[in-house]
Amino acid sequence: MQTVYEAAGGADFFLNLANAWHARVMADEVVSHAFSHGFHPDHSRRLAAYWAEALGGPPDYSGSYGNETSVVRIHSGNGPHEEMDRRAIACFDQALTDVGLAGDDILRKVLHDYFAWATNTTMSRYQRSPDDVPDGLRIPKWSWDGLTARAEQRPLSGIGYGARALQPPTVDG
Repeated sequence: MQTVYEAAGGADFFLNLANAWHARVMADEVVSHAFSHGFHPDHSRRLAAYWAEALGGPPDYSGSYGNETSVVRIHSGNGPHEEMDRRAIACFDQALTDVGLAGDDILRKVLHDYFAWATNTTMSRYQRSPDDVPDGLRIPKWSWDGLTARAEQRPLSGIGYGARALQPPTVDG
């Protein structure tokens, strides 16, 4: 079965998407606040590697930059920020259009669902302090069915988005 990463077009697609999303959030008066204290000069490349790994691509993020703990700590300790999250998701949806995914495309829906889930759960779980984030977290994996327990696409505790029926057919039929 083709991964979401493969269906999207691989590393180049995710780098283009990360660049488009970053441009959108920097232009947004609310979301840009998250970057007001600065950001890594290679932010888009790192973000692309993170998304790629989460969506079935190579483990370049965890092999070069860090693990889920480091990512979640960067996003923690900022209190609740529902409006910022909502707008970040809207920027992501606009970035999907910017890179050529428009309409009700299945891939677009899966990518949207992943980003919305990550924004509203893992990235906002530790609102009080980055010190609350446990060590050793691994990057959650996302498939056509939603959150998976392992690369073989098994849903975690029944959590999923029911996308299996919308999944593109495999080469085998």
